[in-house]
Amino acid sequence: MDFDLSAEQRDLAAAAADFLGAGADLAAVRAALDDIETPLPVPPGRKGLVESGFATITVPEASGGGGGTVLDLAVVAEQAGRVLAGPSLVGYARAAELLSGDQARLAALADGSLAVAVHDGGPVLDAVGADQFLARVGDDIVIAAGTVSPRAAIDASRGLADVALGDAEVVLSDAAERWRRAEQVGRVVLAAEGLGAAARAVELGVAYAKERHAFGRPIGSYQAVKHALVDAYVEVEQLRSLVWWAAWTAEEEPAALPLASAAAKAAAASALERAAETLIQVHGGIGFTWEHDAHLYWRRAKVDRLLLGDEAGALDEVARIALGDLPGAERAGAER
Repeated sequence: MDFDLSAEQRDLAAAAADFLGAGADLAAVRAALDDIETPLPVPPGRKGLVESGFATITVPEASGGGGGTVLDLAVVAEQAGRVLAGPSLVGYARAAELLSGDQARLAALADGSLAVAVHDGGPVLDAVGADQFLARVGDDIVIAAGTVSPRAAIDASRGLADVALGDAEVVLSDAAERWRRAEQVGRVVLAAEGLGAAARAVELGVAYAKERHAFGRPIGSYQAVKHALVDAYVEVEQLRSLVWWAAWTAEEEPAALPLASAAAKAAAASALERAAETLIQVHGGIGFTWEHDAHLYWRRAKVDRLLLGDEAGALDEVARIALGDLPGAERAGAER
């Protein structure tokens, strides 16, 4: 059995890296921190992501999307995480799941005329710049416009805001299972973005440890620095395997998706935080300054660990699924 990415997925990752590397800008992420009242958009923005086709990879071809898998989208999400691109691909992944079968809205999502975010009841990811919001009311999925009140930015690239929904239209009734699957897919894509950010933070730390000298030697030659970077690297590589497996389960073994997505969510929160903190520590005094990019990765870590549930909640889900202590369809899926 081949556990690696396909040649096509590697080409997709390379294309995404080229596009996002050219379009994203950490200086813009930092600048957005200075303007809370009227948040600045973070590149490449909704228009750029939609026009590239990367945002709507999982939208069916018949609706104008890429017709790809969650694993295809996760490959792109990793590259987006490396450069802290905005908006997140999580919202597009969840919207594609929630609107499945709604050809008109999927087409609008694919051509960019529908700028949607998903409302979970708390601060809304990428609410800034959205004009419609998908939400769950009882067991129904609804869509509505909303009044957006931006939050003080810990991570400006996440576009977090409080949203008061207006009059809602029911998109799908009796859709609790659809909502749960969309959330699980969103967790996988969020973990993939975390993988990219963590991997980049480790790379930056290693590069600095090679070029910065202390007492006539590169600081990377000192055991304490080596061990910190290696520990972060190992955690990133473990996360990589977990993310690819979790993304693979979405189409190939959906019964395992609840467990895989929860595990990926928890592991990404831990790996990104360790990588970001190690990056700051390796840089020493300059790592704590506003001018250095290290704090941008730390900010991403602190925000992402609370999106779509926190790390502790995700670990609790992993334990309960493993013990068979989940009700209804989720328990049945875990037992299979």
